Amino acid sequence: MATLEERLQRLEDDRAIRDLKARYLRACDTKDPAAVRDCLLPEGAVIAYDGFPAFADREAFVAVYAELGCAPGIFDIHHGANGVIAFDGADRAIGQWSLLFHNINLASRTLTQMGVEYDDIYIRQDGRWWIAETRSRRLSCLIHTVDADGRPGVAVMGQAPETFG
Repeated sequence: MATLEERLQRLEDDRAIRDLKARYLRACDTKDPAAVRDCLLPEGAVIAYDGFPAFADREAFVAVYAELGCAPGIFDIHHGANGVIAFDGADRAIGQWSLLFHNINLASRTLTQMGVEYDDIYIRQDGRWWIAETRSRRLSCLIHTVDADGRPGVAVMGQAPETFG
């Protein structure tokens, strides 16, 4: 049986990982590439989101995020929930999250909603937790187009298109 100190450390680590994921999602919504970068493992982070190319380091991902996600007329909401964290060592954990994603794209005049599942790996390095690997699967998608008069129409309902953005 774990000692009281070990159990307390596990609770503190669980909280630190949950806070890390929340900081990451908030940074995406507030268009803060530096904060996004600071959540991802400095060397060797894997970012593989369904509908996007995969990345093998944080710098390449953050560059694409800054270009596409921080463009004028792009408004995103990443609402993460249902987090389950499992530890497979003192410095490594696996996380699963549900995500409700909402995007407003003024240039394409679209409103997109997606149900997404994240599978993450977290590692503690240099005294703090990092997202070492993050992968997503899109489970559902609803895309509305908005005509010049402001009337919405359904463009996609159900399965997500091959690519997003």
